[in-house]
Amino acid sequence: MSIDTLKNGVGGEIVIYQQPGGTATLDVRLSGETLWLTQVQIAELFQKERSVITKHLRNIFAQGELERDSVSAFFAHTAADGKTYQVEYFNLDAILSVGYRVNSRRGTQFRIWATGVLRDHLVRGYSANARRLAELRQSLRLVEHALEASPVSADEAAALLRVVTDYAYALDLLDDYDHQRVAAQATHAGLAVGISYDEARGVIAQLREKFGASDLFGLEKDDSLHSSLNAILQTFDGHDLYPSPEEKAAHLLYFLVKNHSFVDGNKRIAAALFLWFMEKNAMLRRADGTRRIADNALVAIALLIAVSEPAEKRVIISMVVNLINGRN
Repeated sequence: MSIDTLKNGVGGEIVIYQQPGGTATLDVRLSGETLWLTQVQIAELFQKERSVITKHLRNIFAQGELERDSVSAFFAHTAADGKTYQVEYFNLDAILSVGYRVNSRRGTQFRIWATGVLRDHLVRGYSANARRLAELRQSLRLVEHALEASPVSADEAAALLRVVTDYAYALDLLDDYDHQRVAAQATHAGLAVGISYDEARGVIAQLREKFGASDLFGLEKDDSLHSSLNAILQTFDGHDLYPSPEEKAAHLLYFLVKNHSFVDGNKRIAAALFLWFMEKNAMLRRADGTRRIADNALVAIALLIAVSEPAEKRVIISMVVNLINGRN
């Protein structure tokens, strides 16, 4: 069996599967740590009519063997007429389920090939990430050594170290996100000072004046502003529900963005109150006076929260905490 690989132009790869004897040759999409084929390709692979594949897939889903949403996806495909269409693909689990029903030997051959391709893909990806992280850490050690040996100013040294350190930390955080192991770290203990409703209204009034906004800016649609401000200070059995100031800040931003309390200005108001909470609790700036979170990072976080699904809340909160914690 031959394996040739090429980039498909949309962030994945196409691998070419050729069965012994050349009776089946397919361009197989490799994406999301699995393999994908259309119904037409599955029919070609197992040398069956497409109607037969459709019937088997329908039975697989009807019998609860697999969930369609978890094994199918739509990818853009450019047809011969030059137009781009969304085409449904099925992953390796679905392909093999069909294979066991129509031709187990052909399915077994494909499974062996596919498993090898996926293993190679994952190992190469993990190795590349590990190598990049190792190189960054090595660079950090070299920079630290150079700073010790060279007569540079304290400001130059601090700036250089911060760039390299932040870069390495960001890649670590992205790697954790990819592998769904993000956890809130390096938080501080102690009480946090909340934001009163009147304070919040004062901040909103300042924002309205700053942006020259209409009366709709900050106009409350319901009582959810009160809820967001109070929720982060909740206790259970005598203990804070959100133990650290960083976790309180992250939840405040999340609640304010998600509750969509205002007719206009929701994300700007959420970001401003988030920053004010951090300022009140001595979290906004590092010991050297620089801000822990840059403007572009704040914009990205607010947008990320706005488009996130409820099931992603824990990961999103942990990401925010890690961007404002003691390591940042």
